Amino acid sequence: MLGVMTPQVKRDFSSLLLLTLAAVLFVCGILMPVITVSQMFFFKDTFSVISGIEALWNERHRTLAVIVLLFSIVFPAFKLSLLAVLWARPISDPARKNLIRLLGWMGKWSMLDVFVVAVTVVIAKLSGFADAQARIGIYLFGASVLITMIAAWRIERSQQAAAPRS
Repeated sequence: MLGVMTPQVKRDFSSLLLLTLAAVLFVCGILMPVITVSQMFFFKDTFSVISGIEALWNERHRTLAVIVLLFSIVFPAFKLSLLAVLWARPISDPARKNLIRLLGWMGKWSMLDVFVVAVTVVIAKLSGFADAQARIGIYLFGASVLITMIAAWRIERSQQAAAPRS
């Protein structure tokens, strides 16, 4: 990379462990059921993030399917990848600052999925026509987001400690 490289950062293996745990929880969270919706005691559907995106796409709600795909799968996977790069490689100071800024922006959207499921459960319960229950996948996904936040904080802190002082 161009630019002045930061000094070799002492690798914090607990951050790598957190990133690995977050990645495993993320994959489990998007594959396992996140919500079960029951309608009038006869119909019951259980969705994972993946099956929910597929159902939206098949029902021709393609814009919504793409939004859920971006916020539920692409952004979290990209954030985990960026954190792994920050952990593994020395990066020039301007690039590091840009990556940390990008991670901060992405972090603001991290819990959107959990919020959407929570709102869906409340609306279904209040409607009287349907019932919805959160499933294990949303808890695993939420845990992944929280652990990713902790890992990001630790990695950013170690990167800033290694940054040259001006």
